[in-house]
Amino acid sequence: MNDEAKKVLGRLQNLCAKQECCSADMMQKALKALDYDRQAAEEVVAALVKDGYVDDARYAAAFAREKSSITGWGPVKIKFALAGKGIKGAAVDDALAEIDEGRADAKLRKLLENKWKTLAEDPQGKLKLIKFALSRGYEYDQVKNAIQDLHNTPL
Repeated sequence: MNDEAKKVLGRLQNLCAKQECCSADMMQKALKALDYDRQAAEEVVAALVKDGYVDDARYAAAFAREKSSITGWGPVKIKFALAGKGIKGAAVDDALAEIDEGRADAKLRKLLENKWKTLAEDPQGKLKLIKFALSRGYEYDQVKNAIQDLHNTPL
């Protein structure tokens, strides 16, 4: 590894020590910092992975927990976002398994209650509520059950 790559490695190690990062993000940063020298960037990312600074499974779990509990994303949207970061397969399944389903359902219900306040007078309110929840990445059956509970009427 040349001197420039070692400098980039040090900067990226500092970044990874402060926050969770995935290998795809680190590859982009390394490529940019090394003037798109792919071989040097791959060496830097390999060193980050080897030293434990970057772990895609750990990143996926943290990402899924954050997006579910704080942002209110459903599992479908989380899965697509992780796929966009190049994380697929068992890492995604394990990350989604870490989501507390009770908290996720409570978050969905809270989102729906708040959204319903703006749609209550709209004749297509329930349809818009369903679209809203689906756009947040929740599955249809989960949305349907939450809306039925919210309104005490079947869809």
